[in-house]
Amino acid sequence: MEKENRILKERLMRLDEYLNDLRELQGVSFQEYQENKLIHRTVERTLHLAIEACIDIGQHVIAEGGFRTPVNNKDTFTVLYEEGILSERIFEQASLMAQFRNLIVHDYARIDHSVVFGILKRHLEDFNAFAQAIVYYLEYID
Repeated sequence: MEKENRILKERLMRLDEYLNDLRELQGVSFQEYQENKLIHRTVERTLHLAIEACIDIGQHVIAEGGFRTPVNNKDTFTVLYEEGILSERIFEQASLMAQFRNLIVHDYARIDHSVVFGILKRHLEDFNAFAQAIVYYLEYID
């Protein structure tokens, strides 16, 4: 369990790093976001990494807890919800994260800049809520 907690703490720190990087870009205007491909590619990739970190964290918690094996990335969050680790609100937002991840990984030609910009501006706290739920769970089981 100690090794697993160390891995989870490292993943949580990495998630926090990604969120800090994204916060640095929250001040850009939508016009600047659209016109500057380095900015929108950075935001897309960093959101992708943040979502992957959440999925990875969730899968580690599931494995360590001996919970049912998720059938896909989105189901990782379902299992965490079923086990009472995520609230309904966090579960819903995390499920949307998994869907968004699939879009940016598999259907990148259809990425809507306004959707990504909206996530940057209004949904970074969803990642924090997820991380806080995991930290609370880890403290509870120790």
